[in-house]
Amino acid sequence: MSDAFLSSAIMVIALVLFISDRIRPDAVALLILLLAWVSGLLSLDEALDGFGSQAVVIVAAVLVVGRAVEFTGAAQAMTRIFVPNVRFPAVRIGGVLLMGAALSAWMNNIAALAITMPIALNVARESKLPPGAVLMPLSFATILGGMTTLIGTPANLIVSSVREQQVGQPFGMFDMTAVGGAVTIAGLVYLTLIGWRLAPRRDGGGVEEGTRQVLVFELAMPIGAAQGRTRTAEVRKRLRSAGAVLLAVLRRGERVRLGPEDALFHDDRLLAMSRDKPWEVAAKAKLFADSTPDPDQTVTAHVSVIHGSSLVGQDYGAIPARTEGAVEFIAAGPRAARIKHPLANNLIEAGDQLFIRGTPEELSRLIRRARLLEIGRQAAPVRPGKAAALVVGIYALAVVLSSAFGLPTTATFIGAALAICLLRLLPAEEAYRAVDLPVIVLIAAMIPVGKAFEQAGGSDRIADALGWALAGSPLFVMLAAICGATMLLSIFLNNVATALIMAQVGVGAAETLGINPDAALLAVLIGSSCDFLTPIGHQNNMLVMRPGNYRFRDYPKVGGPLAAIAVLLAAYVLSQAYG
Repeated sequence: MSDAFLSSAIMVIALVLFISDRIRPDAVALLILLLAWVSGLLSLDEALDGFGSQAVVIVAAVLVVGRAVEFTGAAQAMTRIFVPNVRFPAVRIGGVLLMGAALSAWMNNIAALAITMPIALNVARESKLPPGAVLMPLSFATILGGMTTLIGTPANLIVSSVREQQVGQPFGMFDMTAVGGAVTIAGLVYLTLIGWRLAPRRDGGGVEEGTRQVLVFELAMPIGAAQGRTRTAEVRKRLRSAGAVLLAVLRRGERVRLGPEDALFHDDRLLAMSRDKPWEVAAKAKLFADSTPDPDQTVTAHVSVIHGSSLVGQDYGAIPARTEGAVEFIAAGPRAARIKHPLANNLIEAGDQLFIRGTPEELSRLIRRARLLEIGRQAAPVRPGKAAALVVGIYALAVVLSSAFGLPTTATFIGAALAICLLRLLPAEEAYRAVDLPVIVLIAAMIPVGKAFEQAGGSDRIADALGWALAGSPLFVMLAAICGATMLLSIFLNNVATALIMAQVGVGAAETLGINPDAALLAVLIGSSCDFLTPIGHQNNMLVMRPGNYRFRDYPKVGGPLAAIAVLLAAYVLSQAYG
């Protein structure tokens, strides 16, 4: 069996596993890396080379520095500057989209979305628009911004690492800015003038109603139930009349199944679901709630837990514990209704919705530091201090040293991350938590696999087929085809895996077609970020799906024209630059 056939077979297995989504992407990458070693395509040292790759180190360092910008409130403060206070919704929406794109050029796309999403919701609220009008355009804007710099997204660094293998030099910080900037500007113009108007505005999707999700909480029985005279059917009826649903009866910390005529006792707990707050339901149903009506100066916020939040894996008691009681947990979201466990036994997971209460300042501090996404309340203004200014200064210095003075990007960003930690601008535990290990493992495992795929000749065979199909075509058509094929593959694959596979193919196709490999690599770079057609293409698209009240088919309606703009404009700009 030839190495080319073997490497192609392993890549097919990888594609099937990635597309099936039955195994985590990082686990798939490790499995494929193991297969490449077992089959003899890679030695053990070669298989482990990816974990020492500069691309991996830069991703980790950028995640730490970006988290510091988010943690200190610098990004939130800058966002408000870019949103003009005018009465034209399109202008205000355009300001939010512009800032979302600008932030995502320098930090994690998810963090950029988390920072700008409360501002976007407030713009929608003040403009009497549903959340769906602004959230999908904002998600797309944060994806667009990642195309404009080397560190904008891990996929860019992957393409750069392939260039280093093939040409001997990686891309510079702004080598993709001309084409990425053109696509981003055109995309923002489309989203500001047309895209947000195409977003769905369904009945029941108003700002207040669309962001008002169900609350899941526990209620206590009155003392009069001590004699066992209260029946399950009676309590269920009282809750229903109070606008709530009885999910489960909890006895001694366990869920029990009771018939309509079975008795309830004073120490039983009731797991209920409602659109109203716990104390409102308790008062109507003649029961007791653990929380009381909102004290003066406090508000209740509806938040979603983002991937990488420090609350993941903690119970709900971590919220008051981390804030010394300044913020309290009020209710859980839909997942708690599905699992029907006592709330004390639930551990917070990424994607969970929570209802928390405190002063606007304390809520804002917790939301920023615990990486929560606020979707039900206007965020309090952020007043960044010296720490925020220092972090921005350190970040800017790293960029200047890398781009203007030619220092290695790896060294400058490691230095920036180290300086931030040594100056205690970011707690050490937050720095380690900011490093997204699944992404790091995915990149580190796929880099040697991609190299083996190229060395064994697997990518050459695909490149030859692509070259045969495009032979004699204008450069514009060639680049549009490479960019479009990459975009279509990104519908099914993580953009890191897409970038790695298509970068190898793009280099081979460039050699076959006799075009500049940089043109093909930059076409792949743009295509791997065009995740506009499905909610599963990018985590940001998934994050806005529920708050925006979107359906699967809404994404191609808004994202289809944007994808076409990106592919055609990228092909035009690159054909002019490398023609």
